[in-house]
Amino acid sequence: MRLHPQFLAAFKACLPVLPGVLAFGTISGVAMVAAGMPYYLAILMSVLVYAGNSQLAALQLVSSGSPLVIAILAALVINLRFSIYSLSIAPHLAAAGPHWRPLLSYILSDNGYVLSLRGYERPMGAADKVWYYFGCCAAIWITWQIGTLTGVLLGARIPAAWHLEFSILLTFLGIVVPTIRDRAVAAAACAAGITAVIAWPLPLRLGLLLAAAAGIATGMLVETLQERRPR
Repeated sequence: MRLHPQFLAAFKACLPVLPGVLAFGTISGVAMVAAGMPYYLAILMSVLVYAGNSQLAALQLVSSGSPLVIAILAALVINLRFSIYSLSIAPHLAAAGPHWRPLLSYILSDNGYVLSLRGYERPMGAADKVWYYFGCCAAIWITWQIGTLTGVLLGARIPAAWHLEFSILLTFLGIVVPTIRDRAVAAAACAAGITAVIAWPLPLRLGLLLAAAAGIATGMLVETLQERRPR
């Protein structure tokens, strides 16, 4: 079976961020086992939920004695950002048939979304865009599941002194920084970062949603002001 050229190109474009995704997935797997979750449930959760931030947040709440309903609500709030991603990338995936869309929705990820948009900066056909997105998100999904399985098998044997959680920040910085190419994006990144820090104490991780809204609003405002400026 010969893979589509854009699928292979997307896989290659993802290579620089895959080590960070692997480390993040390993941390998630270790955290699930450390929280007392059986191995088979940890693996099942990774496949069905497939959302590292919400998984870790839910685990943290459950392990601290919070009601299950609160943990589920927190996970849903954190994952609301995927609604924004979906609205943004949907026009690029218009060529995908109805049988493809459930799969494309399932494999959507932060990294896959950003890397796909970065690839769309060059001319590409409608069908090619679907394959490129699929390649990006498939690379992230496979790497994440390998990392999670590794973390589950290792369990709590990884020394805490390694501080692998720092790789999460590096992973997101690695995909966000290259996308800051104009004032609007830079302003959006600054606004989102400042809001996230200020709103960190809010319950249910609402700070993340507020940070996303602040970033989008600021970016749109700066872009509008730039368009109205006399040339």
